[in-house]
Amino acid sequence: MTYTDFQRAGAKPKYVSTIRYNDSGGAKEMGVNRKMSGTGMQKAAGGLVEWGMSGGWGMLDNYWWRGERFVIGKKGREYQLKIKNISHVRLEVVMSVDGLDVIDGEPASTKKRGYIVGPGKTLAVKGFRTSQKKVATFKFSSVGGSYANQRHGNTRNIGVVGLALFTEKGREPGSELQVREGARPFAEAPSIRARD
Repeated sequence: MTYTDFQRAGAKPKYVSTIRYNDSGGAKEMGVNRKMSGTGMQKAAGGLVEWGMSGGWGMLDNYWWRGERFVIGKKGREYQLKIKNISHVRLEVVMSVDGLDVIDGEPASTKKRGYIVGPGKTLAVKGFRTSQKKVATFKFSSVGGSYANQRHGNTRNIGVVGLALFTEKGREPGSELQVREGARPFAEAPSIRARD
């Protein structure tokens, strides 16, 4: 992890997206419909990113529960968050798991800074960062065994992953398109009519 300059286009995120999750037993208890699934990586944030959860050999399938995206994992298994920037500009992503910021493991807030993901690049987040080089890996666990409960004694936001996306000031996606669409071949309109 390194540091870089990135000035947000606004104080509030441009987009916010969530994934609900649980292990197989918990999902069954919640009544998650396993017949409605989708691919592991899905577009979000107005089509600027694709993101999902991976575990074991690949991306985890998505299901729908009460109108929300839902991922089912195996209890005790590790997982990662994957975010691919499919735009042509840098983006800042602030992420949370169980209401905790993935960078410091403390209560999440969109006021905190996140990871910068370059155009076409994929970011894999393996766990809560405990130092510059170490992380506490993400694992599917019971509510009582969750990192949020073990570290903070708080289970209020267990089972939800959040992504808040910020664009860079002066480099918002689509700004180049707007400039090019408004481009004229001459600096000013001709002052005399052309001859036939």
